[in-house]
Amino acid sequence: MKKVTIYTDGACSGNPGIGGWAAILNYMGHEKEVSGYMKETTNNRMEIFAIIQGLRQLNESCEVTVYSDSAYAVNAFNEGWLQSWKANKWKTASKDEVKNLDLWKLLLIETEKHKVEFVKVKGHADVEGNNRCDKLARAQIADVQKKSSNQLV
Repeated sequence: MKKVTIYTDGACSGNPGIGGWAAILNYMGHEKEVSGYMKETTNNRMEIFAIIQGLRQLNESCEVTVYSDSAYAVNAFNEGWLQSWKANKWKTASKDEVKNLDLWKLLLIETEKHKVEFVKVKGHADVEGNNRCDKLARAQIADVQKKSSNQLV
């Protein structure tokens, strides 16, 4: 089974607002970057979406290590939140509806195709892959904002 490393990050200008996401995949010295944006979203949605899009780049089942600075995304897997939410019919421990349910369900579909380990990294620290993803995600936001400001109203 191939071993792939994926760094991910999401960003948002306003919350909600224009959001950007990015993923960098590494496999045996080969690297692939993917990024994009959504016009009306939240930071948490972009964090989850970045992981989904990173995993979607894989053409076969792999051993994957996902590095993310999102405690929300990482803890959902490492702390068993997803299993609890699923068992409780997508309700939190406080009986509230799970936020971002559409993306959690998509992410579960993607993770079931692979053997995935989630690693929490400190944001804006010395993790090169995470810092590059942050720049890619923010560049997507800046590009959308620039295009929007250049359009006539």
